Amino acid sequence: MRNSIRIKITLMVVIFSTFTILASWAICNFFIEYYFIHNIKNNLISTYYSCNDLFNEGEGSTQDGGLYGYIDNPAGATVFVIDTEMNIYSSIKISEKVRISLQDILDDYDASDFEGVKKYTIRRSYDENMGIAYFDLIGIMDNGYLIILRSPIEQVNTQVAFVTKLFVCVAMAMLLVGTIIILVITNVFSGPIRHMSFVAKRMANLDFDAKIDVITNDEIGELGSSMNEMSEKLEETISELKVANIKLEKDIKKKNQIDEMRKEFLSHVSHELKTPIALIQGYAEGLKDNISDDPESMEFYCDVIIDESNKMNMLVKKLLDLNEIEFGNNSITIERFELIEFLEDVINSSSILIEQSQAEIEFNEEGPLYVWADEFMMEEVFTNYLTNAIHYVTEGGKIKVWIDRKETTVRVNVYNQGEPIAEDDIDKVFIKFYKADKARTREYGGSGIGLSIVAAAMEAHNKEYGVYNVCDGVVFYFELDSSDTKGEVIETNHNKTENQD
Repeated sequence: MRNSIRIKITLMVVIFSTFTILASWAICNFFIEYYFIHNIKNNLISTYYSCNDLFNEGEGSTQDGGLYGYIDNPAGATVFVIDTEMNIYSSIKISEKVRISLQDILDDYDASDFEGVKKYTIRRSYDENMGIAYFDLIGIMDNGYLIILRSPIEQVNTQVAFVTKLFVCVAMAMLLVGTIIILVITNVFSGPIRHMSFVAKRMANLDFDAKIDVITNDEIGELGSSMNEMSEKLEETISELKVANIKLEKDIKKKNQIDEMRKEFLSHVSHELKTPIALIQGYAEGLKDNISDDPESMEFYCDVIIDESNKMNMLVKKLLDLNEIEFGNNSITIERFELIEFLEDVINSSSILIEQSQAEIEFNEEGPLYVWADEFMMEEVFTNYLTNAIHYVTEGGKIKVWIDRKETTVRVNVYNQGEPIAEDDIDKVFIKFYKADKARTREYGGSGIGLSIVAAAMEAHNKEYGVYNVCDGVVFYFELDSSDTKGEVIETNHNKTENQD
């Protein structure tokens, strides 16, 4: 409130008005008495001429009842006219005190004061007999009669006091009313400013829904329109900055991810290649140095070298396949094919591995069942699932493949009996180079890339995939779009398009 422009303007106006009133009162107080005295003197002179006219016409001497009502007497003065025979004509009844006061005036009368053109004089006097101060006009009329006009000074003082009091009361009332009017007027102007200040604070807190209602065409309305326009521009600019910032954050995050992937890739590749390279080098040096002349030992050395070379070759191929899928360098061929026959072919091609693991495989689905997908990629996916199941199934355990049919999709499930995946590892098995059991994966040449290829292929198809534990084993699954109609083969880049009839 102390810093309110409304209060400041009101205080300035009140102070200025008070100063003006006090200055006016001082000026009036100085001149008002002079004004009343001057006015009384003029009234006395006016009364003098009225009496002069009355007696010149010879009517004044005939008024035995007094002069009251026959003369113009604006000052209300007491009139005494004395003729040459000392007869007194008066506007009041003459008492003994009045006669004494008149005698005192006559005793001070000097006829020489009125020689020439001077006919009267006005003076202040104090009548001790009456105890009153007067303005006295003493003069000679045209007919030679002496005239005495008396107006009490107390009358002037009373009028001055009354006028001063009235002036003060009116001034205070006007000051009070003016203050109220100024408060109302300043509120009309300060109200929109306070509203603008409130809206500006909301804008400062980035609340761009706050707007100023522009209802006038003056400077305040123009300021409100400018603030609304500023708010819209600021909101637009901040929005653009946020979009740019989000894009920048994504670019930085992507760059960091690429850097991390590159470091991780080099680290894992180095780790995976280190063992086969060491074996190949060791056995090759043994052959060169003729460590053993036994043909069987030499053949064993060569088999190890060939086996490790094959593992290295397979690792490189898988890395190349994974790289092409992840970075979108290979196009996905979405085609319609029969799923049951497809799964049977993959299972039959893995029969030797199944026999070696002494596992029992169960697949009892009947077709035909048509799906939409890239058949080559789905072969990679199912082969990795089946190979993973074969190598992790318990000796003599069961592997089961079955299909869950849904309204628009089918889910292929691959179960292997055996140890469940640890809860800490189950969310990481699809991460590149991740191995939940590093010892066992080395036994069958596992590199930790197979399930990464599964993840990349399914994400390229934008379909669901995953793994979960059951009471006596693990189930891996993936989903495909089902189709009961024949369609064309469609080429696309990581996106499935609509079939064309």
